[in-house]
Amino acid sequence: MSPTELLSTVPPAVPILLAAVLVALVPRTAGYAVGGLATAYLFVVSWLVEPGEYLSVLFLGFDAQLFVVDDFARLLGLGFGFLGTAAVAYTASSELPKSTMAFVLSYIASVAGVVFAGDWLTLLFFWELMAVTSTLVVWNYGGDAVRAGYRYAIAHGIGGVLVLWAVTWHYVEVGTFFIGVEAAGIAPGAPALLAALGIGVNCAFIGLHTWLPDTYPRPHIAASVFLSVFTTKTSAYVLYQAFPEGHLYLAYMGGLMAVYGVCFALLQHDMRALLSYHIQAQLGYMVAGIGIGTAIGIAGAMAHLFNNILYKALLFMAVGVIIYRTGEEDLYELGGLWREMPLTAIGYLVGALSITAVPGFSGFISKGMILDAADPGYYGAPEYQALYWLLMIGAVGTFLSFIKLGYYAFLHGPATTSVRDAKLGHSVGMFSVAGACIVLGIAWPTFVDLLPLSAGLDLDPYSVGHLTDAALLLGVSVVLFPIIRKPLSKIGHVNDVDGVLNPMTFYTGRLSMLAVTETFAAVDRAGVALVRKCYWVGNNPVLAVGRVTSRLPVDNGRRTTDGGSPSTSERQPDGGTTGASDPSRLYLRATIGGTILLIVLVLTIVLFVLVFL
Repeated sequence: MSPTELLSTVPPAVPILLAAVLVALVPRTAGYAVGGLATAYLFVVSWLVEPGEYLSVLFLGFDAQLFVVDDFARLLGLGFGFLGTAAVAYTASSELPKSTMAFVLSYIASVAGVVFAGDWLTLLFFWELMAVTSTLVVWNYGGDAVRAGYRYAIAHGIGGVLVLWAVTWHYVEVGTFFIGVEAAGIAPGAPALLAALGIGVNCAFIGLHTWLPDTYPRPHIAASVFLSVFTTKTSAYVLYQAFPEGHLYLAYMGGLMAVYGVCFALLQHDMRALLSYHIQAQLGYMVAGIGIGTAIGIAGAMAHLFNNILYKALLFMAVGVIIYRTGEEDLYELGGLWREMPLTAIGYLVGALSITAVPGFSGFISKGMILDAADPGYYGAPEYQALYWLLMIGAVGTFLSFIKLGYYAFLHGPATTSVRDAKLGHSVGMFSVAGACIVLGIAWPTFVDLLPLSAGLDLDPYSVGHLTDAALLLGVSVVLFPIIRKPLSKIGHVNDVDGVLNPMTFYTGRLSMLAVTETFAAVDRAGVALVRKCYWVGNNPVLAVGRVTSRLPVDNGRRTTDGGSPSTSERQPDGGTTGASDPSRLYLRATIGGTILLIVLVLTIVLFVLVFL
């Protein structure tokens, strides 16, 4: 068996999950080495294993395709594997607890399961596992992260349920869970709507996004690096699988996300909150490309997804080092750090130049492809003209955001404190990712060849028109920043829709819990009372019948057959009478067996009514 064939027999999720167990058991240094090798295995498998189906099993009567390789899965595997290994090196210098690292590797294993799933049933299993493991990564830090983790879990729980409904309805409609070209995505109608909403939670659609800036600034700085990459990028890929032909509404949702995300990013004081809103904005470009649905749109979306894996993690790494060394989260409390932290400043600069799509860096290639897909002057249809301008506005906002972050953190005023620069692991992680951002921007034809659906595309990203557009965006941003800098610095916290959604979710959950528990308590009390009554009747049948018959109407004016008073034989010594009108004689006629039969008949009738009516 050749090495490639051997690799194809072991799905990447398996060794990564085993590494998660080992990390928790072995010494810290050995555990991180095992984690780095496991994520590197994901990269190697994605690079060497040819497209095809390699592991299928029968599960609950369904064909579960656990390991299917195609061009899309290979691209994501390469990005996740490379970044995962670099991030493990970064984490080794960040004092991340072993328990959190174990959860992180479990999280990466679930992501690998989603990426290489060949059917919706398998994908759904790993999708839910991804939500659980990422929640544990957040919770394990403690403090404010716990409450944010609960909100995160609620959001992803709701999204997962919606996806489950969509997949179930899809199976009813088409009769298969298979994911592929023949399946043509999720079934139209209600399944598609449910899928868009459920996947849209993870993709941070506007109104469904509040978990993102709420959660990612709160866990350990190294945990934020992993969280910023895996869930959202995987979800963008799943969105393509559900809608491979795109949709106009999806495209415009992406354009609105790009603008919405940068607007709120500009208002942030917390550095990781700013980066989190930019995750939403960058996802907007991916969703727009997927929604356009053309070859260049989808290829551009996948290229932007791959690039975001790299430069978004790089930015979280640089900001994480600042927080690690200074203990400060508020960018307005920083300044002049380029003198004290030149390595971190260089890492941030490469990430900023990449995300803002400056020529020579990776983001310039992928963002340019998506803009071309929307621009009627290149590949876009007329109905995407407004979308093109939304994406351009988002590009200006991206420039402004990272000029702001870089200015206040590294350039503004003298150094706020005397601190040391990045550690060795920090530097290895940052500069390996930074190098990839530069290589992909320069050797762009090789990068494009890796992209699905890129064959036959006539791309010229460094044309005069593209370079002019990039220069125009940069120029406008440089002019605008001095104008908006002071007003932005005076704006305090601005509530997003979480100001409404979080209280609504809290009180809805609380009222729902009270309604369920009180209803259960009432049913429980009624059931216990019924059982007690039946138990008493079974032990006291004569008294029970007596109580019933005592409530029956009695003819106290009963006459004898001759019209006189009751006969002497019916008269008691104390003057009373016996006979049918005397309840003491009536209930003695009931036997224990008859009473039990009566109770059984009544309970049978009640059960019949409850079940069949």
